[in-house]
Amino acid sequence: MTHPGPTPRAIAAVLGSAVGDALGAPFEFGPEGAFSARFPRPGHGGEMCGGGGWDPGEATDDTQMAVLLGESLLECGGLRLPDVFDRFRRWAAGGPKDIGLATEAVLTSGDPWDLAAPLHFQVNQRAAGNGALMRATTSAVHFAPRGREATMDAARRIAALTHGDRAAWEGTAVFHELIRVALTGEDPLAALPETLAAVHPGHRERFAAVLAPDWHPDRATEFNGAVWPCLGSAVWALRTTTSYEDAVRAAVDLGGDTDTVAAVTGGLAGAVYGPDALPERWTDPLHVPLPGYGDRTLRAPQLSELARRLASPEPPEVDPS
Repeated sequence: MTHPGPTPRAIAAVLGSAVGDALGAPFEFGPEGAFSARFPRPGHGGEMCGGGGWDPGEATDDTQMAVLLGESLLECGGLRLPDVFDRFRRWAAGGPKDIGLATEAVLTSGDPWDLAAPLHFQVNQRAAGNGALMRATTSAVHFAPRGREATMDAARRIAALTHGDRAAWEGTAVFHELIRVALTGEDPLAALPETLAAVHPGHRERFAAVLAPDWHPDRATEFNGAVWPCLGSAVWALRTTTSYEDAVRAAVDLGGDTDTVAAVTGGLAGAVYGPDALPERWTDPLHVPLPGYGDRTLRAPQLSELARRLASPEPPEVDPS
C-alpha cells in the first residue's frame, strides 16, 4: 500500500477544504441531520446539489478568501500582510454572495490594514468567529515546511488581519499545526497535546476542552460559527470517521455553519487521506468564483496547481512588519 507524500496531501487539503465548503453551503443554518435526510446513501451521488443561492459545486467566501491568500503568498514570495489585506478588501468590495459580519466590517471600514481589526474589536468586543479559520488551508500548506513555531505564528498574524480576538488567532494556529502534521503522514490527533502546549496560556484550556477525545458538538456552548466549536467539530468529525467522505458528511450533518465546519473538516481530512479519497463526483463540479476579480473562476485543476505551488519546498518569507 502506497501513501501520498506531502505535495499530494497538500493538494488534497486545499481541494478537500473547497469541496467541504461547496458541499455544506446549501445546508447552512439548517437543522442537524438535514444532509443525511436528503442523501441517506453514502456514495450514491447528487450531493453537490446547490441551493440557498449557491450553484451546484460553488464554493463560498471560505474558499474564495483562501485562494486570495494563497495567491498573495505566491506572488509576493512570502507573507506580505498589507497585500493580503488589499486583496481581501478588493474582494469584499466586489459584492461576494456571503461574507462574515466581522470580516465585512473590518474590510470596509476604510481603516489601515494594521488598525482595522483592532479598532473593530475595541468597539465591538466580538471577534472570535471562524472567519479566519475557514480560509487557512492554503496558508497552512505554505508554511508547513517551516515547522510548528513558524506555521503557528504565521497563522496568528494572518488571522489578526480581520479578527481582533486572540481566540480566533489561536484556533487558526492550531489548525495550521494539525495540517502540518498531517502533511508529514503522521496522525494530527496524536499531535494535539503538543499542539495545545503551544497555544497561548490564556486560551489553552478552552481549546483543550473542545479538542478532547470525549468532546461532542452537542456539548458546544456557542453556535458553531464561533472558532472553538467550529474547530472542535472538525476534529470530532475526523476522529469519529474513517474516510474523507464520511468525515465531511458528518460535518455537514451537524447543521448550523455547515459550509465552514465542512471546509475545516475537509482540509484536515484531505491532508490525512490524500487526493484519491476525494470523490470525483464532488471535485468535478467544484468551482470558485472570485468577486472583485472580473470573471475569474477556479476549478479543481487550478486549485490543485495552486496547492502544488504552495507546497513548494522553498521556505516562504515572513513580513517583518
